[in-house]
Amino acid sequence: MTRRLDLAMLLVLTFSTGMVDAIGYLGFDKVFTGNMTGNVVVLGMGLAGADDVPVLRPALALVFFMIGAALGGRILGTIGEDWHKRTTIIFSIVAAGCAALSIYVAVVPDPEIGITGTIFTSALSALMGAQAAAARRMKIADVTTVVVTSTIVGLASDSRLAGGDSTRWVRRLLAVVLILIGAVSGAATLLLNQWIGIAFVAVAIAVATVIGHRGAKKRALAEADATPTNA
Repeated sequence: MTRRLDLAMLLVLTFSTGMVDAIGYLGFDKVFTGNMTGNVVVLGMGLAGADDVPVLRPALALVFFMIGAALGGRILGTIGEDWHKRTTIIFSIVAAGCAALSIYVAVVPDPEIGITGTIFTSALSALMGAQAAAARRMKIADVTTVVVTSTIVGLASDSRLAGGDSTRWVRRLLAVVLILIGAVSGAATLLLNQWIGIAFVAVAIAVATVIGHRGAKKRALAEADATPTNA
């Protein structure tokens, strides 16, 4: 039951990644802040001299994503696969950071232009890197929160059409659909204002963090009650 709750919360974070990637790519000069594969491709095209393809922001996003993932790994330490209080700390930092960035975008004039836009995409990439590190440590198969390419491969290659048993097809399909819906939602919020989408992401991550943390506490209490005590 606990792992199902963890899976559900990571799917919520997958949805939020779709939102931030749409906001970054459409609103901040073709920068992916969660999907680093996309940034590597964009960076390669930019370095080749393709017209209107950025280099600086995708490169910085990649670097800061790795920094965020490294710091996340340092905070997580040697915890196991279950939701831990350090997992809560990581996701809380990500939620608070997204909330701060939504305020930053709301108050800064033309936040997508120049150094202000670069600061935004770099900071958001660092937060997504930390989130991805925590999600990876939980080892929920097929759900990384930041990419769905391997999930799509598993969905197709393990399908009955391919002679497989369609193992974990529900979570795989949900991950793909949720990142898609997140991208649609992120693009839609740009029609209003950039800060709205980031604020929504902050709320979504905060809700997932609270629910996941409470679920972990309940599991710990249940395990403690089930443990026999010596008379």
